[in-house]
Amino acid sequence: MSLTRNAGATAARTADSRWLELLARAGFVGYGIVHLLFAWLALQVAFGTSGEQANHDGALRTLGAQPMGKFLLIAIAVGLAAMAVWQALEAAVGHHAKRGRERLFERIASVVRTVVFLWLAWTAVLVVRDASAASADQQEAFSARLMASTGGRWLVGLAGLVLAAVGIGMVIYGLKKKFERNLKIGEMSRKTRTLSRRLGMAGYSARGAVFAIAGLLIVVAAVHYDPEKSRGLDGALRTLRDQPYGQLLLVLMALGIAAFGVYCFVQSRYRRV
Repeated sequence: MSLTRNAGATAARTADSRWLELLARAGFVGYGIVHLLFAWLALQVAFGTSGEQANHDGALRTLGAQPMGKFLLIAIAVGLAAMAVWQALEAAVGHHAKRGRERLFERIASVVRTVVFLWLAWTAVLVVRDASAASADQQEAFSARLMASTGGRWLVGLAGLVLAAVGIGMVIYGLKKKFERNLKIGEMSRKTRTLSRRLGMAGYSARGAVFAIAGLLIVVAAVHYDPEKSRGLDGALRTLRDQPYGQLLLVLMALGIAAFGVYCFVQSRYRRV
C-alpha cells in the first residue's frame, strides 16, 4: 500500500515539474504547426494540387522538406514526447478537480492523447531518419492483412466505429465548449477568451468531422471487403472532395483544422498544465 502511495506521490511531483510544463507548452506550439500544415495540405487536396498525403504524417514530411526542417522536427518530437508524459501522468494521478464519471472520462481521454502524442513524436523521428512510409498506405496494407484473417473484418469494422465515435465526440466536445474547462479563463482578456472559444469550437468540430468520416470509411471497407477505402484521414478528405459540394466542404474543414492549429498556440499559453 505504501509503495502505491509513494508511486503516486512521485508521479504527482513529476507532473508538477516546471521543466515538464515548459516542454509541454512548447509541444503545443509544435502541435499547432503540424495542424496548420495539415490544413494547407487539405486545401491542396480540395483544389487537386496535392502531391503529399493530407494527414499528420504528410504535414511532418512537408515540414521536414523545408530549410531547418529536420531541426524543427526534432524540437517538435521532444515537445510532443513531453506532452505524452504529461498526459500519461494526468491519466494516472490527475484531473482531481473533477469527480465521478467526468474524471473517468478525462482520464480515458488522457490515455488517448498519450498514444496520439507518442505516435506523432515517433513519426517525426522517423521522418528525420527518412524511414517513415506513408501512413495511408500503411493503414491500407494493415487493413488488408487484418481482413484476410478470421474475424478480421469484424475487428476492422469495430475500429472504424470507435474512430467514428471519437470523431462525433470531438464535435460535441467543441460545440459544447467543454475545452474551456482546461483553460485558465481567469487570466484571459475578454477578446482573447472570445477568440479562443471560436477557434476551439471550429477546430474541434472540423477535426471531429474528419475523424468521423475516416471511421465510417473504415466501416465501409470492412463491409465491402475493400481495404483501399481504409486510408485514414487522407482518404476521408479525398472522398469528401469527390462528393457534391465536396470541394466547398473540404475548404471549410481545412479552415477549421487551421483554426485548431491557432488554438494550439492559445493553449501553449493558457492551458492548465
